[in-house]
Amino acid sequence: MEQQQATANLSESPTLIDVEQAEAAIVEHYPRLVRLAYLVLPPGVGRTRRVLAAHALAQRALPRNRVNSAGTRTDTGPGLPGQRGSQGGPEGAAGDGGYAFVRLRVLRGALRAARRRRGPLAPALPRVWGLRLVPRQGGADELALDKALSELSGPGRAAYVLRELEQLDDPEVREVLKAAGVVDPRGALIEVDEMDGPAGSRDGALLESAEFDACSLQARPTDLMRRRQHVRAALAAAAALVVCGTLLGLPGEGWGPSGAAAPSYARNPSSERALDPAELTRAEPGVWRTATRADFSSWPARGDRTDDTPLLRRALAVWARPGRSVHVSATPGTQSGPPSGPPQLLYAGEVDQVAVVLLYDGLRVVRYAETGRGDGGAVALDFARTDAADAAGSTALVATRADGNVRYLTAPWVRRPSVRDLVRPDEAPRPLRLAPDGVTDPVRAGGAGLVPGSGRPPECESWTALRLGSRLVTDLGEIVPARLTYGAPGGFGRGGGPLDVAGAEARAAWAHTACRLPLLHSRGVREVNAWRFAAQRLPEGGGAADWVCTRAETWRGAGDRVLAQFQPPARDPGAPAAIVASVDGSPDCGPRAPRVLAGALWKSRTGRWYLLAAGSSQVTAVAARGDVRGAAAGRLLTLPAEAGDQTRLIGRLMGGGRLTALR
Repeated sequence: MEQQQATANLSESPTLIDVEQAEAAIVEHYPRLVRLAYLVLPPGVGRTRRVLAAHALAQRALPRNRVNSAGTRTDTGPGLPGQRGSQGGPEGAAGDGGYAFVRLRVLRGALRAARRRRGPLAPALPRVWGLRLVPRQGGADELALDKALSELSGPGRAAYVLRELEQLDDPEVREVLKAAGVVDPRGALIEVDEMDGPAGSRDGALLESAEFDACSLQARPTDLMRRRQHVRAALAAAAALVVCGTLLGLPGEGWGPSGAAAPSYARNPSSERALDPAELTRAEPGVWRTATRADFSSWPARGDRTDDTPLLRRALAVWARPGRSVHVSATPGTQSGPPSGPPQLLYAGEVDQVAVVLLYDGLRVVRYAETGRGDGGAVALDFARTDAADAAGSTALVATRADGNVRYLTAPWVRRPSVRDLVRPDEAPRPLRLAPDGVTDPVRAGGAGLVPGSGRPPECESWTALRLGSRLVTDLGEIVPARLTYGAPGGFGRGGGPLDVAGAEARAAWAHTACRLPLLHSRGVREVNAWRFAAQRLPEGGGAADWVCTRAETWRGAGDRVLAQFQPPARDPGAPAAIVASVDGSPDCGPRAPRVLAGALWKSRTGRWYLLAAGSSQVTAVAARGDVRGAAAGRLLTLPAEAGDQTRLIGRLMGGGRLTALR
């Protein structure tokens, strides 16, 4: 009651504030004033700017003349309530007219900055060069509170801080907000009442944490490379003007020599050699015939623009420093940084009215594509990982992809390419015309019109693959097409392994598997193998079903995907098989673990349900646990079941090991 009375008396009579008294209040309560300003300032401007602005507002709270507690010069006016000293505030602040006055000045400045959309948050001082100053990182509750405060308006944040940090009653909060120039103090309090904050946000404990302490700071350097660039630019102003005019483009000139590349950060002999078109390496036209390695390194430079120095310069510059307007994509696990040395030129030419440059640095193939003639058109930069590529993995590259059609750049040893529809295994492949520079005619993209990654297309009428000699490849949305193979995986040290897709059995398996290839789209896939690991007679005279395991190996060696498919008898040879399991990162069905076990629920023509399971040749017995229980010797299992039954399958291997089913 005494404290409330003291506050009321303070509100009824003005208090004259000397400059010395205001200065003493700032010095004594400086950390709290800075904290208050930091909390009220808009969070979206960045923590470093908020810190500096909060200090500037606290220091600028010192008046120039004698004023009263309402912030006006010696005119009379209402006083303002002080901060509650009993709630962890600064000792002696309750009833301190000097503190109430400078707090009001800080609050006015913070609210003014919150309303300002452009320009600096606070006066010019203090300033820090070469360092980023930020408060210490808080916990999850502090971060949640900071996010909740960012969703409030400036007056809402001020009301919250006055209520929870300063421990003022709602009438006192409204009085301070009104004095600070807030038009609707009641609306600000309503906004605070509706705020969804974390636990502890209503007792001021979180506001006292280090997360919001703009006086206890951590220092970090700014962008060192950019600072170096700025210093050099200041020392060589004339040269910087020429460079900026070139990079930004002068009126009527379009792009500079670097095209859509961003400004250069550093200059050194190695990086400059890597960006010099004259330093590009080029394989001799016939070296692939005698090379010990038949891979991309033996491809000659082809295309009608291999001597177009401006085009090559733009391609190299954009590779090293892609600007904001460049569309950049990279297969998973592929670095998109600049080349470590001069790369090899594979192709430079015009394809479908698009200038295409294909480069190779021993680990990656990079495709640069631009529309127009270097005058500001669209630019795309694509990266694909190709380390450890062999003759089988370097048969073709995607030159362009447009309107559901793909043009390939084939290897120099490819002579008569053809196109095969995987969904129609009985159809003969169609010849494909090859230009003298190695670029094919347009080929309908595999599964054009299907949704990548859906795995359950509403209709799959065809899936095109490119036959290059004995090898079959297909487009999965990346620069390097994926090779398709068929057969049992060969274990390490055993030899053997999958072979090229040839023969009726291999084509039949891929006819049922092709429409599931969208599940492997844009995953950096190097090779996809289909393996018919078991055949099973269905109960009630349902015919014979095939079990197929499809494994996608990636260029990066991780992220492999395994699909187990069940294919009951079907009149349509291209009917998609049912996917009964999909696993990422499993060694099953691959060279490390050339074995597999899978199961499925199947409904007969009479409406009865059965649990079916099949394993590869290494499985000697199969057991079921769960809603359906049973076991059988050998690698096949058939048990009566009900729709929706959940079952765990376990297989026993030769030698006594165990194998769980793919799920």
